[in-house]
Amino acid sequence: MGAEPRFGMKLWGLGYGHVTTRHNPKGRPMSLWTPGGEHRPEPSADADQPGPPPVEELSPEDRAQLEAMQAEMAEVRQQLLSAPASVVVANHAMGIYELAAIHLTAEAPKLAEASLAIDALAALLDGLSGRLGESEPTLSEALAQLRAAYLEVHNRGTA
Repeated sequence: MGAEPRFGMKLWGLGYGHVTTRHNPKGRPMSLWTPGGEHRPEPSADADQPGPPPVEELSPEDRAQLEAMQAEMAEVRQQLLSAPASVVVANHAMGIYELAAIHLTAEAPKLAEASLAIDALAALLDGLSGRLGESEPTLSEALAQLRAAYLEVHNRGTA
């Protein structure tokens, strides 16, 4: 919406570079540092498209809707701030679990997609070992179940 996204996708409503905010001031595009030097992203294909009209030009109904959405996002941000990061990360890990399970239980299982989700969950758990609080044993068990389910589906497909 006006400003270029930091990456090839837009994270709407969270303040991750889609609009100018206090945390994402205009004119400070993100760069990627590598040992070979700093790299700036190329402008996206939709960078030339006009952004939304200024708030002052919105109809009263649209302005009220925008304000309601902003209030809702502020509430969500407050909820996230009040929750321990380990709980939020564990919740996202369960989303990855669900993704793998959906691909494994599809009418025509998508093993490559399930494998990617399973590997992502394993990487998350391995990388954060000992830091996920009371959810960690549950997540480890969930990963073990996914791996067993993957083998079962794979073996059923090759039989």
